[in-house]
Amino acid sequence: MKTNSWMVKALMVMTSIIGPVAPAAAQAGGKQFTLEDLNFGGTNYHNMTPRNRWTTWWGDELVRLDVEQCCLVDKKTGRERTLFTLDQMNKWMGTDGENRLHALYHASFPYPGKPLVMVEAGAQRVLVDFRKHAVVFSQSTAGAGNSDWNAASRFMAYTEEGGHNLFVRTATTAGGNGDRQLSTDGSRDVLYGTSVHRDEFGYEKGTFWSPDGKKLMFTRMDQSMVTDYPLTDIPEVDWKPAPGQSRIATPAPTKYPMAGEPMHKVTIGVYDTATGRTAYLQGGDPTDRYFTNPAWSPDSKTVFLFELNRDQNDCRLVSYEAATGKRLAELWCETDDKYVEPLHPIRFLPWDSSLFVLQSQRDGYNHLYLYRRDGRLVSQLTSGPWVVMEVLGFNEKQHAVVYASNECSPLQRNTWMVNLKTGRRTLLDNGRGWHSASLSGSGSYLCDSYSEPDVPRNIDIIDLDSHKSRRYFTADDPWQGYAVPEYKSGTIKAADGQTDLYYRMVMPVGFDPTKKYPTIVYVYGGPHAHNVDARWHWASRGWETYMAQKGYLLFILDNRGSENRGKAFEQATFRHLGDNEVADQMEGVKFLKSLPYVDADRMGVHGWSFGGFMTINLMTTHPDVFKVGVAGGPVIDWKWYEVMYGERYMDTPQTNPEGYAASSLLPKAKELKGRLQVIIGLNDPVVVPQHAFSFLKACIGAGTQPDFFVYPGEPHNMRGHQSTHLHERISRYFDDNL
Repeated sequence: MKTNSWMVKALMVMTSIIGPVAPAAAQAGGKQFTLEDLNFGGTNYHNMTPRNRWTTWWGDELVRLDVEQCCLVDKKTGRERTLFTLDQMNKWMGTDGENRLHALYHASFPYPGKPLVMVEAGAQRVLVDFRKHAVVFSQSTAGAGNSDWNAASRFMAYTEEGGHNLFVRTATTAGGNGDRQLSTDGSRDVLYGTSVHRDEFGYEKGTFWSPDGKKLMFTRMDQSMVTDYPLTDIPEVDWKPAPGQSRIATPAPTKYPMAGEPMHKVTIGVYDTATGRTAYLQGGDPTDRYFTNPAWSPDSKTVFLFELNRDQNDCRLVSYEAATGKRLAELWCETDDKYVEPLHPIRFLPWDSSLFVLQSQRDGYNHLYLYRRDGRLVSQLTSGPWVVMEVLGFNEKQHAVVYASNECSPLQRNTWMVNLKTGRRTLLDNGRGWHSASLSGSGSYLCDSYSEPDVPRNIDIIDLDSHKSRRYFTADDPWQGYAVPEYKSGTIKAADGQTDLYYRMVMPVGFDPTKKYPTIVYVYGGPHAHNVDARWHWASRGWETYMAQKGYLLFILDNRGSENRGKAFEQATFRHLGDNEVADQMEGVKFLKSLPYVDADRMGVHGWSFGGFMTINLMTTHPDVFKVGVAGGPVIDWKWYEVMYGERYMDTPQTNPEGYAASSLLPKAKELKGRLQVIIGLNDPVVVPQHAFSFLKACIGAGTQPDFFVYPGEPHNMRGHQSTHLHERISRYFDDNL
C-alpha cells in the first residue's frame, strides 16, 4: 500500500506531465464527467445513457411498456393510445402492499388477438383481461426457481427454490397444491432443469416446452464426478455481532470441471403431462459428450439435438421420438480439424413443418441452410464473406427468413430478409450502424432500435411488406454540455500482414497534436466477443471517456480470435491462445508509436478475464513496452480453466502439453518490469482465484512485485456500485504510475 506522501508526489508528477484534470475539460468548453455518470454502477448512470422506449409485440400490434402504463402504438403514425395503467391493473387484480405491481416494464401479451396481459406481482403470475377488467388466470410462483411458463397449456416448469429437483405446476394449481414432482434424486451432484455445459453451446435454461404445451423436455446433469473447487463465503458481521452470529468464514464449494479432468454427464428427459410418464432419450453413454440446442417439431412428437464429442470436432443432428425416447435418425453431420460450435437450435418453417433452417460455419462463415425433415439439403440460403448473427424469425406472407448479419460491414449489425423460393436478400434497415430489431408475430413488422457512431439511439417501425419505415423515437444526446472526446475508428493489418483489424481510438479531451500523451491499450481479445463496432461512439466504454477527460489516449483493437469475422479468423488462435492475439496487439502498438502525439515511454494496458490474461501476457512478453497494467480476473494457465471453453480452443493438457506450456503466464512472472495490479473477485466461479494466487506465488519466487486487490464476496465481475469503486481504483493506478 502506497503512503500518502508517495501518492502526493506521484500526483505532482502527473500534473506536471499531462496537466491537471479540470483545465483539460475546461479547455474543451464543457462540464466534467464523474464515474458516477459513466460507470454502469454509478448513481447517475441512468441519466447519462441515451433514452429508450421499451416495447413488445402483441401479435402484429406494437405495445410500449412503461412504469405507469402500457400503450398501443400506431405503426403508421407512431402515435400512442393507453391500453391500461398501473393503477388500473392493481385495482383489477386486487393487489396492494407487498403484493402490489410496481411497474409494467415486464408485461407480456402471449395471445395475439386476445386482450390478455401477463404480469407477475408478488409471488403470483396473473393473466388479466384488460377489456373486461378481470383476472382470468392466476398461478403461484412461490418457491419456484428457473420458472418456465407455457402459454398453450398454462403449465409452469420450475425447480424448487434452494433445491435441485424439477416440478410442473398445472394451470389449475393455486398456492402450490397438486404440483407434480418429476425427479426425486436432485442434489448438488444431480441437477434437473437447469442450464448445462456451463452455459456453452447456446444454453440459457434447462426446460423446453413442446409447442402444444403438453410435454416438457428437460436436462439432467450428473456432476458427482466433477471436483469441488473450494470457494469461501466471508460473513458480513457488525463490529459488535448479534448473539449467535458466526464470525467464521464458511465453505462455498462449486463444481468446476477443469480442462482434461472428468466432466459432468448430461441426459435429456421428456415428461408427458397427460400420462405422467418420463422417457429419457436413448442417446447412448453420455460420458465425454455434449447434448446441445434442443428443439421440438411443430407437431410436438419429435425432439432434435446437436450431439458433440468431447473433442468438439464432430457434430451430429439427431432426432428422437418424444413419447419413447427412441433414437430415430441422424440428419446432419459436420466435422472440422479444429472445432465445430453448434450454438443455435434448428427452426421449422411456420408454413411448412417438413422444412427447417439450420445454421452452420461449414463454408467458413456462419450461414443459413434449408433442410427437409429427413435431413436432405434443399438449399444454402445465405453465403458470402460475412456472418449471420441471429435469426429473428419468419415472414409468413413472403415465405422469408428475417435475420441479422454484418454483410454491410464487419463493424455493423443490420437486418435482412431472404426469400426461400427465390433466394433474394433484402436489406430492411438503413444499412448503417448497429441494429437490434424485434419481429412481430407474423413477421410483417420490425421494431428497429439502433445507434450509429454519431447517433445515440433511434427507433423505427418497418413494414416488411411495403418496405416503408416510420421513425417512432429519437433519443437526445445525454452528453450535451459535457467535454466529450473525439472517437475514431480505422484499420491496421494483423501480424500476418494480410488481415484487416479494426480499432477504436479515444482522443484526450482538449487534444493538442503538438503534445505527447500517455496511452492505454484496453484489450479483451478472446473468442465470442468484440470491442469495436458502429454503435454510438464506436461502442466506447464509459471508462474510456473518463480517462480521456484526464488526458489519456485510449486504443482498442479487435485481434484475430475475436468474433463475427468468420471461422479462419476465429480459429487462428487454436491450440496456442495468446500467441497471435499478442502479435496482433503489438501491431497496434507499432501503429501507436508511429503517431507523433503518443508518448511511447508512457504506455499502459488494461483488460478483464481474457483481457486480464492478455494484459499480463503483453506486460511480460514485451516488458520494455508497457510501463503500467491492470489485469482483472486474469486466466494465468489454461489447464485451470473449465472443460467446455478451454478444450474447444486448446484441446486437453494431455493432448496439447506444448500449447498449454507456451500459453502459461507462470514462467513469465520473472519478466515483469512495469507496475502491474491484479484484481479479482474472491468468489469468482469462472476464473477461479487459483489463477491469480498462483501467479502471485510465481512472482514471489521470481522476485518481481505485482500489486493485488480483491473484492470479497464478488464473482467474476463486480456488481452494482462496487463496479464504480473498481474503476476508480483502476483509474488511480494509472494516475499514480503512468
